[in-house]
Amino acid sequence: MEYSNILNQYAPAATVEQVAEQVAAARAAQAKNENSEVYKFCLSAVDLTTLTCNDSVESVTAFANRAVDFYKAYPEVDNVASICVYPSFVETVGLAVDGTPMRITSVAGGFPSSQTFLEVKMLEVAMAVENGADEVDIVLNVGKMLTGAYDEAANEVEMIRSEMDDDVILKVILETGALKSPELIRNASLISMAAGADFIKTSTGKIDVAATPEAAVVMCQAIKDYYDKTGRKVGFKAAGGVKTPQDAALYYTIVEQILGEQWLTTDLFRIGASSAANNLLSAIVGQKVAHF
Repeated sequence: MEYSNILNQYAPAATVEQVAEQVAAARAAQAKNENSEVYKFCLSAVDLTTLTCNDSVESVTAFANRAVDFYKAYPEVDNVASICVYPSFVETVGLAVDGTPMRITSVAGGFPSSQTFLEVKMLEVAMAVENGADEVDIVLNVGKMLTGAYDEAANEVEMIRSEMDDDVILKVILETGALKSPELIRNASLISMAAGADFIKTSTGKIDVAATPEAAVVMCQAIKDYYDKTGRKVGFKAAGGVKTPQDAALYYTIVEQILGEQWLTTDLFRIGASSAANNLLSAIVGQKVAHF
């Protein structure tokens, strides 16, 4: 499919100055969302993540067990949305969370660079789903985006989407720190959604520039424009560098201001994080804790 033609149906991206104004407005409104109720919601929107080279069956099992223990330790607080791991650990997490409502997210498709054969990406995604992944996070081919090969990048997303059942959530990581400009970030957002993304996500957390409020503003505006044209709601996920309760509250505020309260559910808003979960929990209970 010629996805690049879809871009002609939408207004151009906001300028750098316009994006800066929207970020400033969100920062000005952020304080009202720095409270326990918002922090509780943000915690429930976390995809609790371990994606390191020293992950093992033992470490991932312990990681998942701590998330499961949360249900009993803090029954008054909603648990994180999912546990996010490499594809080879999906089954490991499944064994640990069996009998709970915890969802399993897997990065796949050549994460984090997306620099492998499309057939390999498709197979890895299919295997992650077969092993029990409820949600899959893939990386849009940044190299193709930077060289203007939008159709090729989007068709990869479409082909990968075909390897998943309709009830499996597909999140497409744009790696906005590499795309940099509002125009490229908006184009990546629009073609990813048109190709079947259920969520668009800022970053892998594996390059120097991860999530930024500027990228979030551009992505959320693209989500709004796509919804206005198609009627399909696509979620937003901030990931990479989201560490403090204040970070979470800022992204919450951006979503609130651009997309509205209907997007403030865990079906449409996520935070990819590791340390943020403990920091949010500490803010909620009023003392330093390190449960996760």
